[in-house]
Amino acid sequence: MVYPLLPAFVTGVLGGGAAALGALDGAADAAAALVKLAAGRLADRPARRGPLIVMGYFIAAAVRPIIAFTAAAWQVIGLRVVDRIGKGMRTPPRDALIADVTPAPLVGRAFGLQRGLDHMGAIIGPLLAWWLLEHGADVRRVILVSFVPGVIVVLLALWAVRGGRRRKEAVAAPANSDLVPPATALYRPLPPAVIAIALFYLLRMPETLLILRTQQLGIAIALVPLLWAALHVVRSSTSFVGGGLSDRIGPARTMWIGWLIYVALAAGMALVRTALGGWILFLAIGIVAGMTESPERALVSAASGGHRGSGFGVYHALTGVAALIGGVTLGIVFQRVDGATAFIVSAVGTVSLVIIWPFWARSHSVPPR
Repeated sequence: MVYPLLPAFVTGVLGGGAAALGALDGAADAAAALVKLAAGRLADRPARRGPLIVMGYFIAAAVRPIIAFTAAAWQVIGLRVVDRIGKGMRTPPRDALIADVTPAPLVGRAFGLQRGLDHMGAIIGPLLAWWLLEHGADVRRVILVSFVPGVIVVLLALWAVRGGRRRKEAVAAPANSDLVPPATALYRPLPPAVIAIALFYLLRMPETLLILRTQQLGIAIALVPLLWAALHVVRSSTSFVGGGLSDRIGPARTMWIGWLIYVALAAGMALVRTALGGWILFLAIGIVAGMTESPERALVSAASGGHRGSGFGVYHALTGVAALIGGVTLGIVFQRVDGATAFIVSAVGTVSLVIIWPFWARSHSVPPR
């Protein structure tokens, strides 16, 4: 409900610019990154996963409605950072739990299912926001109403993790694991795949700037929640496809295909000049998430062994920092030059990664699957 309205709220209601939107995404992801490191370490102990997940959802539910009362862009950025801290607390333990309880040949599909359902939830919220806007509510009131589903989410999370303590022995790491202990996990050399994933997040256009670009092409603010919901229809459906493809041809190859698709679509967003073209390209970008999110998590799961909490914490933290640098940089280009140039920069950088990755992976002995 809240996220797709933030570009219009920050630029239209509060008077912020594209750089503020880049900072909004980047600072939020960077704050979450620091929390994810700690949450990942804690999540190596299965008994702590349930409380971390519940607390993470509680923070988000409590903070998001407060955005409705802000009077400046920096206040929205601050609250968004706190919201992402909640996400940082819940994400590594959730991913670690999924990886632990899933048979190895099905890991890609398991994360495809999780990502698909996550995006399905992101369909319902924007549709509700659009309905409220169509029936007379302003942006502030829609943000305030998000408190209601937030409370429901916390109650569902409490119910869902009640059996966590009974399962902790089943999901604990094997006693004879030859991996380094969690205390030193952060200081191991990063796998090439994780470094490549972080580079993609550095080069990828933030979603707030994607939305702002569609508004530049003539898509009305009232239609943005519908556009956002439709994007997640694409993401949800392709997440299942991407997860299955990851198990079939390997996560590294699937992820590479997703990057290639992003290059084509980012270039298209730079060249498009009509609202209809913006609609089509914006929705097609949802394919990228479906083809990359599940393979990324499958690669991290395989590289983390018995310390998946720490492994996912490092992965989410590294990509968060990369998103901060990339979001702010692309936001500045967007504001000081124009949106088309920002997308060209993103596309050119990513195509370099697409070309280099196969040779880099081979030289570092990354398994083809």
